Amino acid sequence: MLDGVLTFAVAFAASCSLTIPIRRIALHWGIVDVPNARKIHRTPIPLLGGVAIYCGTVIAILAFVESRSRGQMLGIVAASTLLLVVGIMDDRHLLHHQVKLFVAMPLAAVTLVALGVRTHFPSAFIRGPLGSVLDIGFTLFWVVGITAAYNIFDHMDGLASGVTAIASLFFTILALREGQVLVATFGAALLGGTLGFLLWNFKPAKIFMGDGGAMFLGFMVATLGLKLRMPDVPEATSWMIPVLLLIVPIFDTTLVSISRARRGLIPFASPGKDHTAHRLANTPLGQRGAVLLLYAVGFAGGGLALLVCELSVKSGLVLGAGVAAGVLAAVFILEQFHYERQSVSGGIS
Repeated sequence: MLDGVLTFAVAFAASCSLTIPIRRIALHWGIVDVPNARKIHRTPIPLLGGVAIYCGTVIAILAFVESRSRGQMLGIVAASTLLLVVGIMDDRHLLHHQVKLFVAMPLAAVTLVALGVRTHFPSAFIRGPLGSVLDIGFTLFWVVGITAAYNIFDHMDGLASGVTAIASLFFTILALREGQVLVATFGAALLGGTLGFLLWNFKPAKIFMGDGGAMFLGFMVATLGLKLRMPDVPEATSWMIPVLLLIVPIFDTTLVSISRARRGLIPFASPGKDHTAHRLANTPLGQRGAVLLLYAVGFAGGGLALLVCELSVKSGLVLGAGVAAGVLAAVFILEQFHYERQSVSGGIS
């Protein structure tokens, strides 16, 4: 527990303090997010905030992770570094946006598989070589899917960083519950890194994390979801836990994918103000209220994940079916809300 507190404190202090000079560097080099028709801010905002989150998180992980696990963690850090760099290059328009989705994200996912970090398909259903193939396939789908979801999720002040902090908190709690020191250290570091940055990123944001930061966060929470093991929870329902912890970005991606597909648009290549937070912000909630409501949903997802740990298989599956029905109902309801309907395709957003 003490190591977790120290890990959090180091990550928080490093992220918070490094954000200031990194913001100045971004302004000096002109690495800013310029307002346009699909942006909600009115003045150029410095990017590169993801570098502060990255530094705070990685410094804390390398400082407190046990030496016997350091090799695997260095591999995870290397994969996350690749995503950070590619994202920064994309922010600078030095790469085609499809390089992120079709090269960088799959390569990072393959790195995890090579490190032995993967899903474990329930042995009660499929065993042997086919089970291993499915493990690899689901791992690639999970990592690329969550990382891509985060790449289009960072669209409002404090949204991605705050939601990630909430998910990291529950990952840490569950890891401590199961005595998984490495995962708890990982989660505490990410919690500190995101909260330190959130002080500067909550509305009105002084700095954005950029694509590099968003992909870094997506990859890290996806990795946490793979590394968290719940041996006392039935295999038939344990898979629900990381899904519930990441319910907000998963729901947002589901909403925009369904909505854009219905309008004949390519889901990941049609930027616009049609995300969950955009639609909620068009109500009396406003931008800040929309973000806080999604924080509440994130906490609810974490609470349900803790509940799944105590339920039987039947009760857990009933809960899962109820959540799925709620997601579809929310998609239908939010489709009735006012939002800007884009008509042309562009980069990933």
